[in-house]
Amino acid sequence: MNDTTTGGRFIVLEGGDGAGKSAVQAALVERLRADGRNVVATREPGGTELGERIRDLVLAQRSVGDPLSELLLFEAARAHLVATVIRPALETSVTVVCDRFAASSTAYQGYGRNLGRDLVEQANAIATGGLTPDLTLLLDVPVEIGLQRRSGAGAANHFDNETLDFHNRVRAGFLEIARDGAAAWAVIDASQPLDAVTEAAWRTVKSQG
Repeated sequence: MNDTTTGGRFIVLEGGDGAGKSAVQAALVERLRADGRNVVATREPGGTELGERIRDLVLAQRSVGDPLSELLLFEAARAHLVATVIRPALETSVTVVCDRFAASSTAYQGYGRNLGRDLVEQANAIATGGLTPDLTLLLDVPVEIGLQRRSGAGAANHFDNETLDFHNRVRAGFLEIARDGAAAWAVIDASQPLDAVTEAAWRTVKSQG
């Protein structure tokens, strides 16, 4: 649940590589604005000048070197994004739609890198100051399909070069987090055509206000 200092709605898109988060985010933002909402779209890592510089570093075609350093770089970008973009927007009753948030660190570094869920969630809590999404849409896609999409798009980063076991751990992590998140999460079959995924996402957003 969002903390009590905010008045806007915080919606996050999560999922493995190739799930279609960026495309669905763009479609949702367009529909929300057409519905009369004031919307800010952002992404992780990124969304600020500092965040984009960190993004360039951690997503380059080389690993940072060790899982803990990777995690802390993501958390630094997250803390800055929350402080300078997300929280100020929510406090003025603006809807924020974010491509990835804290659950990505839990899935990728906690499960994928084997740092452990508890450690990553402690770091997430510090970086976010306790801010959590009102709704998270998990775009779930089989690993092989997602990686094939990424390869076809020609937009690889160093995570794309990880093993299938790594990506399967990430997917399993996302699904476990979603189960634990209950009503604040919705799992959408992202192996469907993009239009169907977008429609499912929009129906979920509308049904929850």
